Amino acid sequence: MIGYSHYRIAAAAVILLVGLATGAEPVTHTVAIEGTRFDPEMLTVKAGDTVVWINKDPFPHTATAQTGAFDSKSIGSDKSWKYTLRKKGVLTYFCRLHPTMKGTLHVE
Repeated sequence: MIGYSHYRIAAAAVILLVGLATGAEPVTHTVAIEGTRFDPEMLTVKAGDTVVWINKDPFPHTATAQTGAFDSKSIGSDKSWKYTLRKKGVLTYFCRLHPTMKGTLHVE
């Protein structure tokens, strides 16, 4: 006869396998900074994913959250900066050096 604890262990194993099968691993997303804009301007990610901003312009930029959740400081030409998103929600961000540059992250 199988005890209750065996069912709990089996259920936990199934949950783990389902999580692995559905791609629960974190993903790295890229935002290009080019032509004085963020591309893509809107990006949907999962909590735990990482976003990498790559500056393709010949001058520096920042990726700075309106809420203060993150601030890349200056990202030089041909340089990058990454941030891992931990909380669900919507984060808008901009470039401190060029405030008309704006982006949005939807974290699920």
